[in-house]
Amino acid sequence: ELRAFAAAVLERLGVGEDDAFRTADALVRADLEGYAGHGISRLPIYARRLTQGRINPNPRVAYERKGAVLLVDGDNGLGQAVAYRALQAAYPVADELGVAAVFIRASNHFGTAAYLCREAAGRGCASIVATNSPPGIAPWGGKRAFLGTNPIAFGFPAEPGSPPIVADLSSSVAARGKIISAHQLGRPIPEGWALDSEGRPTTDAAAALQGSLVPMGGAKGYALALAIEMFSGVLAQAAFGPGVGNLYREEDGKANIGHMIVLFRIWNWMEPEAYFRTVRTLVEQIKAVPLREGAEQIRIPGERRFHAAAVHETAGVPVPDRVRRELVQWGERCGVPFPPPLAGPGGGTSPDKEGRP
Repeated sequence: ELRAFAAAVLERLGVGEDDAFRTADALVRADLEGYAGHGISRLPIYARRLTQGRINPNPRVAYERKGAVLLVDGDNGLGQAVAYRALQAAYPVADELGVAAVFIRASNHFGTAAYLCREAAGRGCASIVATNSPPGIAPWGGKRAFLGTNPIAFGFPAEPGSPPIVADLSSSVAARGKIISAHQLGRPIPEGWALDSEGRPTTDAAAALQGSLVPMGGAKGYALALAIEMFSGVLAQAAFGPGVGNLYREEDGKANIGHMIVLFRIWNWMEPEAYFRTVRTLVEQIKAVPLREGAEQIRIPGERRFHAAAVHETAGVPVPDRVRRELVQWGERCGVPFPPPLAGPGGGTSPDKEGRP
């Protein structure tokens, strides 16, 4: 119901049917997997920017192939739709050559990189997906945000019935979406996540958004963010650093975010049976490692997302009151009724103040 609602709102705002569905699916998938910062809470800001002309509802996505490299101009479309179209265009290149490298410019926020990795895994491709983003991390030793929190994800197929192996990580200790969610809910953030505008540690989400996020692993996280900026900004010929527009800043213009996707068509050099057998052995050996005190199990990256989605598919996803009110307002404006909450235990009817189920 959330997917249908989001897609209908986007269509009423001029987005094409396919792009509206893909964007809605990516948003709700993030909620299902427990990543609300990239979920349905983003729909109101997309809607506002669509009505203001800061996002193009019907982009003419352009492709230029250079051997194994595919250069894509997103024409300022919705990030999820642009990235998904580029992914589809990359499959024939990967099928032919075994590898395809995609560099996308003139795009927008595209949600979770894991969404694209999972899609690629379903086509028998290993993948690397990265994007730059508005300034969120200060250069190591600096106090002003310059680089984005720049996530990168790695995806690998798994045999039927098992979740793909997907490692999706931000260059910062916490993803910016989590800070935004905390700010929307009026909650403090944990210590060690962010610095204020003067470079001092803060637990205030608003101060963190005005300041900078702490890079994962200190200087190593800063180096990772810079590497992703090179791929997604410089090599994609998109904006970089402070030049990347922020959807949440009224004074900013087009975002011109850049993405990178690299596909590896595994079956071009490895038999599926041999691949799946090797991955199964690897996973079994990892899970056989003795547990440290207090640990209940060892999970493979992507496994928690898979199980969370299975639970939420039945129980529903929590929608915080503030987000619900915004969605209802946009629904009324677009003539699309917001779906009623689920009834019964475990439903999405009564999230606590932190938006948890």
